[in-house]
Amino acid sequence: MLHSRVLRYIDEVARCGSIRAAGERLNVAPSAINKHILQLEEAIGEPLFERLPRGLRLTPAGEILVAHVRRTIKEFSQVEADIRDMKTLQSGEIIIATMGGLAGGIVPKTAAHFATRHPRLKITIRVMFVHDIVQTLLDGKADLGLAFNLPSVPQLETLWKMDTRLGAVVSPEHPLAGQDSIPLSACQPYPLIFADKPMLIHGIVADAFAEAGISVEPAFLANSIEAMKSLASAGDGIAFLSRFDVAEEQRNGVLTYVQIRDRTFGKNVLSLVQREKRNHGLAATMFAEEIIRSLRGVAE
Repeated sequence: MLHSRVLRYIDEVARCGSIRAAGERLNVAPSAINKHILQLEEAIGEPLFERLPRGLRLTPAGEILVAHVRRTIKEFSQVEADIRDMKTLQSGEIIIATMGGLAGGIVPKTAAHFATRHPRLKITIRVMFVHDIVQTLLDGKADLGLAFNLPSVPQLETLWKMDTRLGAVVSPEHPLAGQDSIPLSACQPYPLIFADKPMLIHGIVADAFAEAGISVEPAFLANSIEAMKSLASAGDGIAFLSRFDVAEEQRNGVLTYVQIRDRTFGKNVLSLVQREKRNHGLAATMFAEEIIRSLRGVAE
């Protein structure tokens, strides 16, 4: 037993108002229950029950203790249920809806680690645009959504979020790769890789250059984060992405993320969400926790 049986004794005596009645319900000798209560009262230094002609009544100290006992018993019951549920993690499917850059790095990496511990679970990664991610969650066709700049939707619960400002993403051999941070103007002489105009980050980057008074014309436009990363790794081009987009490439030495000074770029909020008021399975909850650990690891 993780917790002393005296917790059950205290709880039952408080419910029954009688040591004898508690003993009958627990199939324990009343003298044994009484002995434990007396020992606990001595240890605490306060009586837990008032001894009345027709039973027992909690003292103020007893009420405080019983509230703690019942919280402890309830929490332990949940722990036992979670452990039982873990035994059922032998089958089923977790579906996460996400965006291109994340689906090419941090999400599959996390999924692979999770799958080594739960090999019979199927993990499905679906790459979508933001509005499709939201609708898929609302329709109950995905368990989790991970994306940048998700709209505020009352039916979605945010599990984790962070403003992940864009930075300059370059190859390790790029002249700017060794810098801790650079001004936006330092990017102007190099071939610039912009997200295509329909993509939200195109506006974030274009607005930053315009507000800084820097006239530029991108050398490349791409409607794929993966294509932008490939272009950056292949030459002297500079892509503008978040460190979460390139977490795996940076870890593997393929790309380098360089911070832009003075918070030039607008907000680029990454969020992990799920549908609110839905009975989420233990597998999806555990996978969400694994994703959050991975995200925090990149943020640090």
